[in-house]
Amino acid sequence: MNRSQNQHPSQPQDPYGERSYGERAYGDQQYGDQFGEQYGDPYGDPYGERDPSSWFNSNGRPAQGYGTRTAYPQEQERDQQRYAPGIPEQRQREDQPTYALHTVEAPPAEPSYHIPVTPEAGWDMATSRRRAWVSRAVLLCILLIQTVLSLRLSNTAFQDEALYLAAGHAELDHLLNGTPLPIDYAAYFSGSPQLYPVLAAVVDGWFGLTGARVLSLVLMLFTTGLLYSFSRRMFNERAALAAAALFSVVQSTVVMGFFATYDAAALFLLALAVWIVVRTNRAPAYAVLLAAPVAVLAVGVKYAAALYLPTLVVLALLTAWPYRGARSAVLRMLLLGLGMGALAGIGIYTTDLLAGIQQTTTNRAHGTDSAAFLLQRSAEWGGLMFLAAVGGAISYVRRSRMNESPLAQRLGNPGWRWRALMGLLLCGTAVLASAYQIHLGTVVSLFKHVGFGLLFAAPMAGVGVTRLVGAHFRYPQLGIMLWTAVLCLGISQADWRFGVWPDSSKMIRTIQSHVDSKGHYLSSTPEVPVYYLREKTDHSQWQSVFGMEYKAKKGTYYTGDEAYRAALRDGEFDLIVLDGITNPRVDDVIAGAVRGNPHYRLLADVPWRNSSGTGTYRIWIKTS
Repeated sequence: MNRSQNQHPSQPQDPYGERSYGERAYGDQQYGDQFGEQYGDPYGDPYGERDPSSWFNSNGRPAQGYGTRTAYPQEQERDQQRYAPGIPEQRQREDQPTYALHTVEAPPAEPSYHIPVTPEAGWDMATSRRRAWVSRAVLLCILLIQTVLSLRLSNTAFQDEALYLAAGHAELDHLLNGTPLPIDYAAYFSGSPQLYPVLAAVVDGWFGLTGARVLSLVLMLFTTGLLYSFSRRMFNERAALAAAALFSVVQSTVVMGFFATYDAAALFLLALAVWIVVRTNRAPAYAVLLAAPVAVLAVGVKYAAALYLPTLVVLALLTAWPYRGARSAVLRMLLLGLGMGALAGIGIYTTDLLAGIQQTTTNRAHGTDSAAFLLQRSAEWGGLMFLAAVGGAISYVRRSRMNESPLAQRLGNPGWRWRALMGLLLCGTAVLASAYQIHLGTVVSLFKHVGFGLLFAAPMAGVGVTRLVGAHFRYPQLGIMLWTAVLCLGISQADWRFGVWPDSSKMIRTIQSHVDSKGHYLSSTPEVPVYYLREKTDHSQWQSVFGMEYKAKKGTYYTGDEAYRAALRDGEFDLIVLDGITNPRVDDVIAGAVRGNPHYRLLADVPWRNSSGTGTYRIWIKTS
């Protein structure tokens, strides 16, 4: 190699050529020797300051720190020629170019962060165990609120509660012991006396009035649970929870949940029938027949439940249409209608309930309450929830998609006509009870019947709340405000409703020593003393203030007000109890007939307080 003694080492000729990474890094025979010749050994002595002879131990093995490469004579010669004479080695060492970054090419580094593939939706629309348990936990909270709202109510037995419980005990005694019934309950009851009254009497015999009321609470809790279930099936979890939350706090639900009448049982059976209809919407058509006996039993418990049978029939058609097609849906509707009709006909013509159905339902006497008054009451007791249902129906017709996921946009949805029919059916059912009672002109039991309609409107009300809140809970405050308003109205109305009748405990204590199984008694609410004193007396011994027929001792026959006057002149009654609010006009007639009557004396004035104010039980006892 020809080098000038005063020149620096020349650059390698092919430091970045086409040679492989291994050849450039580890010095093959061509490039590695050239690199070592010009720049020193790359294995631990790059500047050639050490004697090559020190690279090996006495035994011929490489010395420590110098690897395993063997030094050849030609390489030692190159090491001796590495620096030019006359120039300090230190300076040459400092001026020596470094080719480490050029001679060793590192492989391209892997990126430290990989951008993941972003899914189109951040959540799965499919049902999951977690979603189910979260929904159930929220539903449990709703049921707990409903339970607390009902259990906080307190009062003595209302006259309807007393009537059904006393009748249930009489019917139970008749079934078990053959004891004759004191009166024909089936002739004027608005439900079969052999169904709910007997069940409630069994519970009342063990746990008293509170036990019978708790039975109603359990039935109403199941009703709310069924509402959640079929609303979830029809729409989704959010709509179902909103529907259950609204329904659980309205006045009718809270009061019927601690009211020992057959309304809670009938409503539960209707909810169960709806659940069966909705749950079998994808099953073969004949599966809907499972709902027929349940619906007919609901009518047997309370005849007014028949008002909602057409809704069940149409619901059977609409819920099956998107999944089973028109032919199967129509067949399903016909099967349910014929099944319910056949069972109802058998029940009517094999029992003695027809007279009660005619008197309390089909041929019920008309009242004097105006349509405006009844509409106002209906709006107060269910208006907010009904408006939410109407809003939900309108928004559902405009946009069918119930899921917020973008994936839901590609799913098939029912057409707007189907959605319009469903909204019309559910919201229209809510006004049936109010319309019928406007036809009858009476407000009696309207608050309970409003609750029957709200059961059907509740799914659409749930849709309305979810649309009001918006996607991803955009406006949760709006839903909270609506629910809070319904809650406050429900609490205040339920408190007022449960205090509308006076506490009868003092009155019962006053008269219990004057009642036996032989006397004849007159009372504004005879059902209450009959229930509390059923061991001493029964319904056949008591006369109410809602109409009377009387044959005087001289043989003259009287009806109406004159019947009361004639009976009091003859001293017909052994005890008279008037509360002044049940029928004030007749109470005044009776009080006038007793005044100055030698057969009676005033036993006690027992004060009472109710939601509207205060009053007095006036109690007279026969002296001769």
